[in-house]
Amino acid sequence: MFLSVDIGNTQTTLGLFELEGTCLRQWRMATDRTDTADELHERLFGYFQMFGLSLSDVTDVAVAGVVPILSQSWQRMLREVIGTEPLMVDATRDCGIAINMPNPREVGADRIANALSARVTYGAPVIVVDFGTATNIDVVDATGAFRGGTIMPGLLLSAQALFDRAAKLSSVPLVVPPHALGNSTETAVQSGVVIGAAAQAEGLVRRIQEELAGEGDDVPYATVVGTGGYATTIAEATDIFDAVDPDLTIRGIYQIWRHAVEKHVARGA
Repeated sequence: MFLSVDIGNTQTTLGLFELEGTCLRQWRMATDRTDTADELHERLFGYFQMFGLSLSDVTDVAVAGVVPILSQSWQRMLREVIGTEPLMVDATRDCGIAINMPNPREVGADRIANALSARVTYGAPVIVVDFGTATNIDVVDATGAFRGGTIMPGLLLSAQALFDRAAKLSSVPLVVPPHALGNSTETAVQSGVVIGAAAQAEGLVRRIQEELAGEGDDVPYATVVGTGGYATTIAEATDIFDAVDPDLTIRGIYQIWRHAVEKHVARGA
């Protein structure tokens, strides 16, 4: 089996795949920057045991991380536990997608995984809106290359900043309110944070669509895909998404690993 590890700033998502690509299970755990390799082993072992799985069945692993110190701890732990060197996803390697940007090495591993997975699944051009700690928009143009996008504070980060700085506002559930016009403090906050995040995504995606369309007369409409922890919630407040795909990033990590395997086999042939 193959284990896909996506280390985000707030949550770490894991996906367990058959080697041919079927996703068997996905789960999330809180990202704790203080975790040691031993603590990560204990947590991972506990998840596998809880679902009646065995770590000994995992033969291959790839890791995409935006927290360097944790990526190192995961790499060390997986090397010792699985007995193989995990593939560490970053822009310095051939990930199976061209990065058409001035400084490709700046691109986060999760964004590369999103771009490749979206292109494989939905074709090109495609726009991914990933609602995580940050809300990232990742754009694959009509040629199939990753072109960049936008990075902005995520829904939870924005809400927490509001609650921390506004003394009379307390934390409220981050759900879609009945109306954009809030008639209580709670629904006003929900409108501003949740519907506001949807409106922000709508506006940016519209502008990106216009810029892509301006690059040629025959450029098709870009499919828009939502992913990340809050994508399902945001999708209730907008019709901008052609698809909501919670497994997009971990599937992209698997596809990057598969690309590396196929390259290795081709070189051997």
